[in-house]
Amino acid sequence: MSAPLNINAPRFWRTVERSDAIGIGRAGGLQRVALSDDDKIMRDQFVTWCKEAGYAVTVDRVGSIFARRAGEAPDLPPVVIGSHLDTQVNGGRYDGVLGVLAGLEVLRSLDDQRIKTKRAVEVVSWTNEEGARFSPPMVAAGAFAGVYPVDWVLGLKDDDGIGFGDELRRLGYDGRAPVGGRPLDAYFELHIEQGPELWERNIPVGLVTKGYAVRGTVVEVMGETAHTGPWPMDKRKNALVGAAMLAVAVNDIGWQFHASAGKATPSRLVAWPNKPGILSDWAQVTCDFRHLDPQSADQMKALMLAQLPELAKRANVEFKVVQEWVFGNERFDPACIGLLREASSRLGVPSIDMASQAGHDAYHVSKVAPTAMIFTPCRDGITHNNHEFADLERTLPGVNVLLNAVVARANRV
Repeated sequence: MSAPLNINAPRFWRTVERSDAIGIGRAGGLQRVALSDDDKIMRDQFVTWCKEAGYAVTVDRVGSIFARRAGEAPDLPPVVIGSHLDTQVNGGRYDGVLGVLAGLEVLRSLDDQRIKTKRAVEVVSWTNEEGARFSPPMVAAGAFAGVYPVDWVLGLKDDDGIGFGDELRRLGYDGRAPVGGRPLDAYFELHIEQGPELWERNIPVGLVTKGYAVRGTVVEVMGETAHTGPWPMDKRKNALVGAAMLAVAVNDIGWQFHASAGKATPSRLVAWPNKPGILSDWAQVTCDFRHLDPQSADQMKALMLAQLPELAKRANVEFKVVQEWVFGNERFDPACIGLLREASSRLGVPSIDMASQAGHDAYHVSKVAPTAMIFTPCRDGITHNNHEFADLERTLPGVNVLLNAVVARANRV
């Protein structure tokens, strides 16, 4: 058996630090939301790195970027490494970014060591993983897996009514490659844990076996504008009040399931006109339910839906569910997890099995390809926050595990 492989750690971290300077938000963080001008700068930088290294770059119709290092058997499906380069509005510097740039470093390290692989190895940066600008999240990977129609994704609108497809064209990333419809041999994704377990236990690698079941809904609230002064309380139809009642109800459901690690979140509330002196006649609440047990996640959502008639009566408004999504029921591929476990052992890297509580592109890709994930530590588990922090020392073991597992998969008979 050949000796375990290692990446070029200083070069890898230089790419991360370059990303740190693009789309700066609050101190220490990033505000590089999908299809923004800063997202274009980061995309251009990633494409430049890939082309300079000699990798073939393609962009699909929803803007996902694929860089391909050729294999000896070009007709075989590729092994793919991926994540995302967009961030939350108050995002960190490592969420998603580490996974894409780790994939790039895997390819570069194979070049350095003149290692040929039987199958091609590709790196992908999926568009709009976060869903911070265009809801729901992970739509590009979902389109690749056939979860969402391509034209539906291209037609998504942000809060200002600007279209997903229009922004792709503006930035020059309205690619011509088909979305999905081709086989992948396997998909690997490296990501910061987004929780405190690895950091607190000083364990460098988490092997993700499954995800929490997630049920998302967007609920619209319809009321009627009126003056905040003379209009009587018994005649009011304040959509903002109805939305606030729903938000509290969702939060209470989370507490009902807290003992079994369930979570319910009213993650977004918007209203119109949302001005002093006038009642809002429209509001919208985004609701998120998560549980390790899919039936419990379904029950949490059902509890929310069952309360809508009573909440509508109390607030004198109407509710309508206008968007729903489901992810996280997936179980990752035992063979791919086995390769990660074997690589960890050969490298002498301690690891533990984990379930992912956050959403990842890997969930969708697992529907069409054998998939596995690696978690690396982030300080105190802080994420989606400008204080998110990871360092090379704690990240490097996971990237080396990724490298060795990918090579083993790409060269398998």
